[in-house]
Amino acid sequence: MHANHIPRRAEIAYRGIVKILFNSLPAHGHTYPLLPLAIAAKQAGHEISYATWDNFQPTLEKLGFEFIRAGGDMRAAFATAAGTEVRSASQFDKEESSAIARRVFGEVMPRQTIADLRPVVAARRFDLVVYESAAFGGGITARLEGVPAVSHGITKGTALVEALGEFLPPLLAEQEVDFGFTDPYLDIYPASLVEPVAGGPLLDRVPLRPVPFAEGGALPDWVADHPDKLIYLTLGTAFGNPRVLTAAIQGLAATGHRVLVAAGPTVSLADLGDPPSNVTVQPWVPQAELLPHVDLVVHHGGSGTTLGSAAAGVPQLFLPQGADQFDNAETFTGAGAARQLLGDDVNPDAITETASALLTDEAIAKAVATLADEIADMPSPADIAARLPEWA
Repeated sequence: MHANHIPRRAEIAYRGIVKILFNSLPAHGHTYPLLPLAIAAKQAGHEISYATWDNFQPTLEKLGFEFIRAGGDMRAAFATAAGTEVRSASQFDKEESSAIARRVFGEVMPRQTIADLRPVVAARRFDLVVYESAAFGGGITARLEGVPAVSHGITKGTALVEALGEFLPPLLAEQEVDFGFTDPYLDIYPASLVEPVAGGPLLDRVPLRPVPFAEGGALPDWVADHPDKLIYLTLGTAFGNPRVLTAAIQGLAATGHRVLVAAGPTVSLADLGDPPSNVTVQPWVPQAELLPHVDLVVHHGGSGTTLGSAAAGVPQLFLPQGADQFDNAETFTGAGAARQLLGDDVNPDAITETASALLTDEAIAKAVATLADEIADMPSPADIAARLPEWA
């Protein structure tokens, strides 16, 4: 029988090819973790559509995915929730940030995603939806339209459990849908760092190796062959804080080692002044290409940087600023693979002392190497791409 005349589920078994809709919120920390699997799925022959907002359209189309516009602009959503223009997450205190995040992730963006995606999913013959774990609108849309779905983790699973319980009840009541922990969960966190969650959610946990993704770009010529140790400093794309970056630059410069800084889109280079001679400051660096060359990463604790550094076998110094960063910092320091500085301890002297110690601490080096080996043994994106038809 010709494949065109085979019922859809039989066709999946016949061809092993599925039509997959990926969905993520339009921020680097939410979209980049999904791209290695989406790329591997396309390379395996699956038909890939990707739904998010306009700022990622060029990247997604360059990768060969069909782009579907859905969910709204992240900065606009934060402005709506905050009632003011948002320059950086660091402009709000912890209580304000929590309230704003609850509105953005539990109301504004999922409601817009459902409105944008539901007609598309209803009209198209998608076999599977892969939604990032904070893109609740994509998961709810799949549930409403009866399409099988898989949740792709972007951070520690306990954060997902807490968010579902805290953010979503009003939206679920409004949509009259039951949405919880029944979808397979692709977990990019190493199993040794994952604690059991009370009540047993995320039982269908499928480990997936975290693979860094970054836009292609050139590293400074000296990075690949530097005689001194190299320290990488970043506060990511959303939590840039000139005061923290300036203190870190001063402290790291005093170690005497080479320092490369990615200021990020929320910090002006002018706000950082003239760096010391052993410090290079750039607006952006191709982080995935950089990590194998560095000896220490000093950063905010975003999951992408955290897991990318761990996979590269690099010690980390956390300067957490918000969101899941405190949880990541606590988890990795508790595992003996990192250190963190908080509050008044984020000062040049403490940063110099802690960074210098990390570069020579044999116990931390051993813990870091053990974690890197564990991550290397996790199933690759290609391995999981081969399993996607079983969930369709």
